[in-house]
Amino acid sequence: MIKVLIADDHAVVRRGLRDILENQADMTVAGEAARGSEVLEMSRREHWDVAILDLAMPGKSGLDLLKQLKAERPELPVLILSVHPEEQYALRALKAGASGYMTKEMAPEQLVAAVRKVVAGGRYVSEALAQKLAGRVADGVSGPPHESLSDREFQVLRMIGTGMTVGEIARVLFLSPKTISTYRKRVLTKMGLRTSAELIHYAIRHGLADPGSAPPNIE
Repeated sequence: MIKVLIADDHAVVRRGLRDILENQADMTVAGEAARGSEVLEMSRREHWDVAILDLAMPGKSGLDLLKQLKAERPELPVLILSVHPEEQYALRALKAGASGYMTKEMAPEQLVAAVRKVVAGGRYVSEALAQKLAGRVADGVSGPPHESLSDREFQVLRMIGTGMTVGEIARVLFLSPKTISTYRKRVLTKMGLRTSAELIHYAIRHGLADPGSAPPNIE
């Protein structure tokens, strides 16, 4: 029996995932978490065959939570289930230790297949993303400039892309404006841009500016 831990701050999402998975004879949802801290606590107390993790939850969340979870339980397969498109966070999540990445637009049968694949030791991404990555390798093409950014730099880019000021970003991330300005300068340098206006245009052009959905927290 595959023992599943579901981590998402929306009760309706957790209920939907539970209904899908427990309809399978070989799966049981034995725990649910609504905050990042709960995920860590539950992973320490019990053995799980797989964790399904949202990237945006209250408290300790995002890629920082994934990294800590994998540091403490490296053998635990983690399947990321996010509202953020694959092209924004899939590669970062996989590099941080995730075994798979799915968006919440997936079909129920895709979720079941993904869970079985990562539990068996495989990795799961959509066919579209797999083909895109394979095409890059075959053509010797590197990814877009924003993929060279660190996780924190990428987060700052996305927030600038939504029109937030340095001061606003500093308050949200509990960092000093000086620190955010340093990240902004690094982003501009790495991407070969000069102004925040150019960063905003880049973010919009690449679908990174999403005012209705804040980027996941990153420590």
